[in-house]
Amino acid sequence: MRIAMATAPKLVYAHITRDPEVRGGIPCIDGTRLAVVDIALLHMRRHQPEEMQDYYMRHLTLAQVHSALAYYFDNREEIEKYFEEARETAERVEAARAAYLDQRSGV
Repeated sequence: MRIAMATAPKLVYAHITRDPEVRGGIPCIDGTRLAVVDIALLHMRRHQPEEMQDYYMRHLTLAQVHSALAYYFDNREEIEKYFEEARETAERVEAARAAYLDQRSGV
């Protein structure tokens, strides 16, 4: 008797694409370089979806915005990891900058 293993269905989000050539392959709104993380940041700043449509000087549809929000809500760990890595990178860059400036000033 052969037992078939159930696999989780692959979720596909309308309007969300991943292309290694666009922003390093992070999830983006189709046809744009606008990433899901960009929409997530606006959500965290309490912007409404209608405000998000024009925030980046692009005409996004509400469907695109809502799809990005759905991706964010379904993948919060992934998005939070991206934010944490970005914070760590910024801290490393700032530390290197401060060390360089200290070295130049002879401190």
